Amino acid sequence: MDEICEICGLPKNLCVCKEMSKDQQKINIKLVNRRFKKTITLVSGFENEKEAKEFGKELKRTLACGGTVKDKIIELQGNHKKKVKDFLIKKGFKEELIND
Repeated sequence: MDEICEICGLPKNLCVCKEMSKDQQKINIKLVNRRFKKTITLVSGFENEKEAKEFGKELKRTLACGGTVKDKIIELQGNHKKKVKDFLIKKGFKEELIND
């Protein structure tokens, strides 16, 4: 017998919680200048650390850049504001809820 999701009450293989949470999350994308004129892109607003790590890993691979995930905030080396927004829209986040 399949496990039941505590949030939606459906079996785990039919669970729609992740898709529902994407529709409600407000994601913030901003640029920060560090020392020596280095620019980093910060992506914040994820609900849990696991989700942030998954998206961080995939973003680094897709954009071919370095970065890290700290406290549910993805830090990417370089100016990737437009590319990150396009990536998040393709992954199912609403464009209206992405602040850049």
